[in-house]
Amino acid sequence: MTVDHLAIAVHRLSEAVPRWEQQLGAAASPPEEVPSQRVRAVFLDVDNTHLEFLEPTSEDSPIARFLAQRGEGMHHIAFAVPSVDRKLAELASAGVRLIDTVSRPGARGRQVGFCHPSAFGGVLVEFVEARP
Repeated sequence: MTVDHLAIAVHRLSEAVPRWEQQLGAAASPPEEVPSQRVRAVFLDVDNTHLEFLEPTSEDSPIARFLAQRGEGMHHIAFAVPSVDRKLAELASAGVRLIDTVSRPGARGRQVGFCHPSAFGGVLVEFVEARP
């Protein structure tokens, strides 16, 4: 298992992403709508690390709630796994508290699933289908 990306919640991609691009000397991907999570996502690749910037597309999205409670900043860490459904089932059978019991569509055309932050000491953890 490897880290797939670190996600950062922002109010507006148009304001946050250029700052990161300039300061890190990297180019961001085009914005992508992720309807299942009610966000717009942009990825910034820096060497072997991927940063995902998330902007809410509706006031009731998890990212909008996060921003209202905590403001901009780190939202979650994502790990690449061969099968998100298999990983979620393994964690559920071990009694780990989950947000998703089955995978759902995520950014970049990949399946994703989230564990509740209480399962990882207050850190929201996402599992992402590994690239073939």
